[in-house]
Amino acid sequence: MESVWITGGGTGIGRELALAYARRGAQVLISGRRAEVLAEVVTEAEALQGSIVSVVLDVTDPQACAAAWREVSERTGQVDRIILNAGDHREMPAAEFSQETIEYLMNVNFYGVTRLIEQILPDLRQRGGQLAVVASLAGYRGLPLAAAYGASKAALINLSEALRVELEGGPVDLRLINPGFVRTPLTDRNQFEMPSLIDPDEAAQRIIKGLDGTAFEIRFPTVFAGTLRVLSMLPYKLYFALIKRITAQ
Repeated sequence: MESVWITGGGTGIGRELALAYARRGAQVLISGRRAEVLAEVVTEAEALQGSIVSVVLDVTDPQACAAAWREVSERTGQVDRIILNAGDHREMPAAEFSQETIEYLMNVNFYGVTRLIEQILPDLRQRGGQLAVVASLAGYRGLPLAAAYGASKAALINLSEALRVELEGGPVDLRLINPGFVRTPLTDRNQFEMPSLIDPDEAAQRIIKGLDGTAFEIRFPTVFAGTLRVLSMLPYKLYFALIKRITAQ
């Protein structure tokens, strides 16, 4: 039986991923800070072919990250697929530039991943397995209102690319997931129009298909992701002019 560990598994993309893997018979472990939210997902999976169990985890706590990895390893023996999906989002307009916001988002979105990779990677390098990092298309290039969030996701992209170079050809199957706008409790906070917004169940299916494939990066929605990729390759003068027009800044 395939085993899958998903952080940020109580809501949004993580929740839909957990249920989708359970439908296809996997043993799924989900983590998040709120035990009651995780319990709802566990209950929803009771009638499915596979199973879901919860491992409460605050990714900002190094000791909790180490303990969670020990628990996951003990429960599964050898987890096949790990999806580091936990994260948060806060807008930060230039007029409200905040070191507190930057440190908070880096602590959750970036260090919350690196704390777990530090625990996971030595084991995976010995026995093999898939490790997927969820970043964001917002990490491709600087976007208005997202100086803090985008920076945390850009750091994840750079980290994943660097590790991939060293790990490729070995037993660790490292993947990078860059979603666009997905309808979740986080994006519900946004006060602006979100282009190519998709539902989390569609996002989950795209991720699962990608992880079953061979590509290093899984990015979606296709047209929006392609547009941002093109924008990321433009010279600054043209990029700044276009992004100001697109976002009406």
